[in-house]
Amino acid sequence: MRRVSACFFTSLFSRIRWKIKHKHTPQRARETMEKPTDNAGDNAEIVVRNTKDSKRSCSTNVILNHDFSEGLHLWHPNCCDGFVVSAESAYTEGISEKSGGSYAVVTNRKECWQGLEQDITARVFPGSTYTVSACVGVSGPLQGSTEVLATLKLEYQATGTSFLFIGRTSVSKERWGKLEGNFSLPTMPDRVVFYLEGPSPGIDLLIKSALITCSKPSEYESVSHGCFTTGDENIILNPRFEDGLNSWSGRGCKIVLHDSIGDGKIVPLSGKYFVAATERTQSWNGVQQEITGRVQRKLAYDVTAVVRIFGNNVTSSDVRVTLWVQTPNLREQYIGIANAQATDKDWVQLQGKFLLNGSPSKIVIYIEGPPSGTDILLNSLIVKHAEKTPPSPPPVIENPAFGVNIIENSNLNGGTNGWFPLGNCTLSVATGSPHVLPPMARDTLGPHEPLSGQYILVTNRTQNWMGPAQMITDKLKLFLTYQVSAWVRVGSGATGLQNVNVALGVDNQWVNGGQAEVNGERWHEIGGSFRIEKQPSKVIVYIQGPAPGVDLMVAGLQIFPVDRHARFRYLRMQTDKIRKRDVILKFSGVDSSISFGTFVKVRQTKNSFPFGSCVNRTNIDNEDFVDFFTKNFNWAVFGNELKWYWTEPQQGNFNYKDADEILDLCKSHDIETRGHCIFWEVEGTVQSWIRNLNKTDLATAVQNRLTGLLSRYKGKFRHYDVNNEMLHGSFYQDRLGKDTRANMFKTAHQLDPSPILFVNDYHVEDGCDTRSSPEKYIEHVLDLQEQGAPVGGVGIQGHIDSPVGSVVCSALDKLGILGLPIWFTELDVSSINEHVRADDLEVMLREGFAHPAVDGIMLWGFWELFMSRDNSHLVNAEGDINEAGARYLALKKEWLSHANGHIDDQGEFQFRGFHGTYNVQIFTASKRFSKTFVVEKGDSPLVVSIDL
Repeated sequence: MRRVSACFFTSLFSRIRWKIKHKHTPQRARETMEKPTDNAGDNAEIVVRNTKDSKRSCSTNVILNHDFSEGLHLWHPNCCDGFVVSAESAYTEGISEKSGGSYAVVTNRKECWQGLEQDITARVFPGSTYTVSACVGVSGPLQGSTEVLATLKLEYQATGTSFLFIGRTSVSKERWGKLEGNFSLPTMPDRVVFYLEGPSPGIDLLIKSALITCSKPSEYESVSHGCFTTGDENIILNPRFEDGLNSWSGRGCKIVLHDSIGDGKIVPLSGKYFVAATERTQSWNGVQQEITGRVQRKLAYDVTAVVRIFGNNVTSSDVRVTLWVQTPNLREQYIGIANAQATDKDWVQLQGKFLLNGSPSKIVIYIEGPPSGTDILLNSLIVKHAEKTPPSPPPVIENPAFGVNIIENSNLNGGTNGWFPLGNCTLSVATGSPHVLPPMARDTLGPHEPLSGQYILVTNRTQNWMGPAQMITDKLKLFLTYQVSAWVRVGSGATGLQNVNVALGVDNQWVNGGQAEVNGERWHEIGGSFRIEKQPSKVIVYIQGPAPGVDLMVAGLQIFPVDRHARFRYLRMQTDKIRKRDVILKFSGVDSSISFGTFVKVRQTKNSFPFGSCVNRTNIDNEDFVDFFTKNFNWAVFGNELKWYWTEPQQGNFNYKDADEILDLCKSHDIETRGHCIFWEVEGTVQSWIRNLNKTDLATAVQNRLTGLLSRYKGKFRHYDVNNEMLHGSFYQDRLGKDTRANMFKTAHQLDPSPILFVNDYHVEDGCDTRSSPEKYIEHVLDLQEQGAPVGGVGIQGHIDSPVGSVVCSALDKLGILGLPIWFTELDVSSINEHVRADDLEVMLREGFAHPAVDGIMLWGFWELFMSRDNSHLVNAEGDINEAGARYLALKKEWLSHANGHIDDQGEFQFRGFHGTYNVQIFTASKRFSKTFVVEKGDSPLVVSIDL
């Protein structure tokens, strides 16, 4: 029997101790497989190859990115650090390298079992035999040789986790070693992770390549499912119905194969056949195919379907591609992939993308959507592994002319030259408008020449949209962010406040440049922003909004590109003032002559400012998502799992399991949580059983909701959004009376006094919605407080486009007069160019972090395909950090303080640092001391006493 290395047992026992420490069931020891070889060689690879024919070729390597040509994509360091270097680098001391390429370096290893791992669950099958081959090496303070091991971690929901030893080899710093072995799985675990481990702590593990191939496929693998498909292969069987209806079925309806219908007028767009889902009685009836075993978790798939509708006198309808997923514990999930408006006249193409976080037991893809009685026609369905989209380059903008107004004759010194009336209204020039720029424009532009005091007077308006206009097509540059500013007013004959809007017609699409509610008593500032990201053929700017018959006045319209980096310099200074504190480290315990000159090293380990993210239950099945989330955020909010429609979708049918599981994850990583939300005032978000209640029963249901939720989670959430979006909806108030909103706050506080109770709404900060302007929000909060509601915080959602710092800051300044903590609660930004998206994100993060009234910032997600808006993610679907994500991480790094120096002759070391947790190390001639301390908010210097 082969001797097992001491490091192998150390690795095993360390792992078992770790599991017990984290309250997992003690695990079974790993099993030893066939005798591995110790042969060393250059450029050997971990390979699993199929030597028998099957329906699909099984020669595909089970290991993805086996040679690290894509960096560490799909690989993960296990409780250590890793990176990829080129083979020509000097990292590998003494190892000869002839083949080029790259290899992985696994460093900061403190245990033998720490190494590099990859999840291979969806690419291995029970009963098959797999061959493993890896090219490995080591680096670091090593004398002689050490062993590298290949291991499988097998996770079973019912019995826990076990470890399967594959093989090992002995390596030294002088050469690469070849590690080989075999394994077979008698049953299929819920999760299979392959990893390389073994060198002594402190020794870096080097991995040149890793391959796993199937040497003997099982009947299940070769006949039932074939091998896992990769590359350009369509995972849909019989995608164009050339094999009739084989592999297809109706979802609650009948499906029929056709080569034409409608007297030969409807024929396939491509191929010979199409299928009709007919006799549909529900909108979810349609065409389906089970794809279990043909998709892999954590990989993104592109979906393309060609569809149309037929019959029932319906000429146009929404058609959707949906994924139904069932987990091993029978939890169901519906994933919307794509939707489009289909007609009975032409075939249309639906395109979308999906990714599975977990390992489902069953997966079905289907087409649904039109009303009952309408047939769905499907010509083809393609589902392929999504190709990686190359990162977008930063836009090249020549001569951006920051701060230069693109509006012609803005001061009206040339009369109405350059302007024209939109509609049959009348334009004239009058005097008496302000001579100074509106405040938001002034904050961006700085000192500026006075305005002329002239304005455009618009009369004879017979439609809301009538007003002054200019063509600006040739004056705009793609990807530049433009700020909009003007003084506006309406005629004295107007009844009540009038909505005024600076609008852009971009190829006949409306773009919002800013809105304000105005009256005839004074001039009002209107401000906003916009950006164009696709080349338009025509762009017109116009001012519209007041009721027909109401005169409109416009003065000093400015539209200019914004230099964001100029404002960043200002924000850095503001940040230093409000987020840092002077610190004095005062040393004692030794003679001053000895301590004088002693070296001090200060490192901040954590900034205490709350940076959080939205998390959904499905996300936490993806360990890559969890890793990024727990490393880079210290607060969380649940996307849907605490909302009433989720926790009680049908009356008396409760689901708290999803929220409980996210809460457990957050608790285990010391992540604080916001409760979002107890109620949602917008009627479209209220489940049907609540909408159907009478007033008495609705009041009872509201009380039960408060009692059930607040009692169950007492003391577990730091915040609650009590009644979401009250400025945009009034479902409960309309049915239960005006005092119901305040009563929700009062009751919530009585049931759980510990959390801060927030209002929460959108378009507060961007100037584009008069319903939720800062002034309206202030009035709303004061009204609640006058009714006795214990409102403790102001939530600004922050779903914003093309943000401009001075516009955002103006809203924060106004809201700051309430004296309540302000949080950005659902921040996301969107741009097709990830560099522009990164700039947008930096604008919002810097504005929030630099403002004294802002106490926290929550992102509304960060992972592609799990965001509420397209092109808003920081991490691509398969785990690659894009430019927006890199910018976020760079800012987090910037907002950590570090200092080095020597103790002065007063026995002190002074620095200024961000609020948070620090570690200081003191190096004397004979000893090294270490101490942790916390810098909290405060105006006076913090004195930290350190006894040496």
